[in-house]
Amino acid sequence: MRKDRKRTMRMTQAAMIAAVYVILTFLANAFGLANYAIQVRFSEALTILPYFTPAAIPGLFVGCLLSNLLTGCMPLDVLFGSIATLIGAVGTYLLRKNRYLAPLPPILANTLTVPFILSYVYQFEGSIPYFMITVGIGEIISCGVLGMTLLLLLDRYRGHGSHEGGWLA
Repeated sequence: MRKDRKRTMRMTQAAMIAAVYVILTFLANAFGLANYAIQVRFSEALTILPYFTPAAIPGLFVGCLLSNLLTGCMPLDVLFGSIATLIGAVGTYLLRKNRYLAPLPPILANTLTVPFILSYVYQFEGSIPYFMITVGIGEIISCGVLGMTLLLLLDRYRGHGSHEGGWLA
């Protein structure tokens, strides 16, 4: 594949991932699941995508950034929440040799970051350890259960795309 075509393909994948992340965040937000102490963002299931393609790293970062902006999050939440997603995405990419570890980096990044946002930015009642538990539960559901389900489904179709190298190359 030519270099220009490959770059265009990665940019397109990143943009699509960002768009789907935003849509899934809005869906979870409509059910009251995207914010507060226990967060089950359906979009967080996408954090396993760096296992398949490095294009997911900027796609997830931009998707999280846009989601946080569009759902009315505070500026520090937009910044640090998006950075946590970026760290998780890079970690997933680095652990791509073992698919069962793919959801671990975003779970850890968000469990260690979001409680401080909830406590200091939003000044929610509760302690940092309490928020680590509640956020961790949401991340295990979003990234661990939903993300691993998505990973196992997508892995079955790896290399079955219409272009050279499959649809998730």
